[in-house]
Amino acid sequence: MSWCTIESDPGVFSELITEMGVKGVQVHELYSLDKESMEAVEPIHGLIFLFRWRGEKDDRSTITDYNEYLFFASQMITNACATQAILSILLNRPTIDLGEELTAFKAFTKDFTPDLKGLSISNSELLRKAHNSFARPEPFISEERRAAKEDDEVYHFISYLPVNGKLYELDGLKAGPICLGEATEENWLEVVRPVIQQRIEQYSSREIRFNLMAVTADRRERLLQEQAVIEKERNMTVGKVQARSGKLPTQAELERLAATHPEPPPIGEVAVDERSIDLLLIALAHLTARAAKIQSQIAMEQQRASMWRLENIRRRHNYVPFLVNLLRVLAERGELMPLLEQAKKKQRASRA
Repeated sequence: MSWCTIESDPGVFSELITEMGVKGVQVHELYSLDKESMEAVEPIHGLIFLFRWRGEKDDRSTITDYNEYLFFASQMITNACATQAILSILLNRPTIDLGEELTAFKAFTKDFTPDLKGLSISNSELLRKAHNSFARPEPFISEERRAAKEDDEVYHFISYLPVNGKLYELDGLKAGPICLGEATEENWLEVVRPVIQQRIEQYSSREIRFNLMAVTADRRERLLQEQAVIEKERNMTVGKVQARSGKLPTQAELERLAATHPEPPPIGEVAVDERSIDLLLIALAHLTARAAKIQSQIAMEQQRASMWRLENIRRRHNYVPFLVNLLRVLAERGELMPLLEQAKKKQRASRA
């Protein structure tokens, strides 16, 4: 069974990862290589770079002795490069919860050659089903699919990530991984930034269509964890304020305190809180502001997830029956041909 072409979209990739059984991972699109853009979506497990593939010669050497610590698979099937780029990150980041099936797949293929790993990917029912779940309905398919020609637009995905103190570029069309130098978990984004920038500049005179996506920890899960910590601290502070004064300030008073006083350091769970009532009120004001901010961020992430779900439903839906029925109804009403003639006139006028 063939693999479909899937759209380079964070919502598609995030749901694809979930379909594989992976937990706590999502994908963000990056519109800039600057430090602030990357910090906004940290922690980042790896980067996926999409570019127009031209089949140009690449003289960079690939490494060979890596099987003990790095998963690398050759791309053995057309259209699988998006899923393969995602797997190159998922299967090389030990902190990711891969789920039962993908964990078993990684263990089963550990000692395979790159070609055998690529074949294992193409023959995996789990991966093929997840990938092809994004196949667009194609009601009018020609019996013979034309092979790509030299001037066709063919796009390719590759991955960047740190492993064992080195930065690697993983491209299933290469003979092996490409080591890009020393890099730690703390600085690898700084190291990879000029590498990607150089690649963009290499094609910039002929091509402007690039796409960079970050495979990250699920932002909603992290925000919910932060919210739980803040709410616990806030509830303890509320109890201490009530024990001291018996009265809580109004929302307006809390906002004024937060705006006019710096936030004190958290004190955590202590038997005796020696802070004055004034310091407790200032702490409560800042905790209340942080709680409201994080609740707003959670709502935004939930809205984003809902939008992605809706867009993916629309991607998968077959609109052809609706369109055929619409044309039939218009024809029965005698409205189809006048609309067609009107469209032709607009087209001729735009060409004039």
